[in-house]
Amino acid sequence: MTQRASDVTVSPPRRRSKYTVAPLVLIAANVVLFALFFMWPAVIGLVYSFTNYTGVGAFQFVGLDNYSKLFGDSTFYDATTRTLLYTVLFVPLNFVFSLLIANVLVSKHAKGVSVARIFFFIPWLLSPIVVGVLWRWLFGENFGLVNYLIEKAGGSAVPWQSNADLSLLVVVVAASWAWTGFSMLLFIAAIKNVPTSYYEAAALDGAGPWRQFISITLPSIAPTSFIVILLNTIHAMKEYPLFASLNNGGPGTTNNLLVQYIYQTGFKSGQIGYASAASFVLMLILMAVAIIQLIVNRRVENR
Repeated sequence: MTQRASDVTVSPPRRRSKYTVAPLVLIAANVVLFALFFMWPAVIGLVYSFTNYTGVGAFQFVGLDNYSKLFGDSTFYDATTRTLLYTVLFVPLNFVFSLLIANVLVSKHAKGVSVARIFFFIPWLLSPIVVGVLWRWLFGENFGLVNYLIEKAGGSAVPWQSNADLSLLVVVVAASWAWTGFSMLLFIAAIKNVPTSYYEAAALDGAGPWRQFISITLPSIAPTSFIVILLNTIHAMKEYPLFASLNNGGPGTTNNLLVQYIYQTGFKSGQIGYASAASFVLMLILMAVAIIQLIVNRRVENR
């Protein structure tokens, strides 16, 4: 029995919704930008790390020579050690400062909260170059405001720039000052999301402010704390402009960090291939740090 043509219903062609096309277009644009400005330079850098490229002319493949030379370079180890020391000092200091300020600003007894937020957030808006110049005026040995005040009070000038440890400490404090505003905003948002009923129940049980902070606030903002530590660690491992503007990695090359070492090797000494190898070692270190922090955070969340 044949089916009549009038009984066959033909569904109209489906029209692609704009709500389906728009996300695809936006994702495609991001994929293109990611490939153009991240993947392509990364691939080129990886290729250069196996060559003797100097930035001009042709190059030859040298295999793993750059990496073997790098692991025998004492200057590279010094820069790596100083980078790790700077990170170990900067991350906890910034964490404590920003969490302390955020905890005070969300208190119901705090006054002038809006003005205080702007005051602490402004340094984060400044360029690292400007921050470095400002702190250089403060801690310059011969013209700095701090030494001027110390001498006026009858003391002796402190070698803020010529002493390697003090010079690094000044950069750590300056970086913490500049980054406190960003971390503070993340902590304020996290603390405000903690249910007030937790604190009310704890207060009824007789828990004081410190016990409430340890037992309620810190566990509740653990995911935000993880993000703050991760972002600050990655930022510290890649720090360069603040050192360049404040003390240029001095005295001498004592406080040269890894990025500064890569810049000087690649662009001042013309060893692009060798500097590319150092860049990939830095990337591997950052990936290892991120993976370790992810594993630790996952274990903490699963408890």
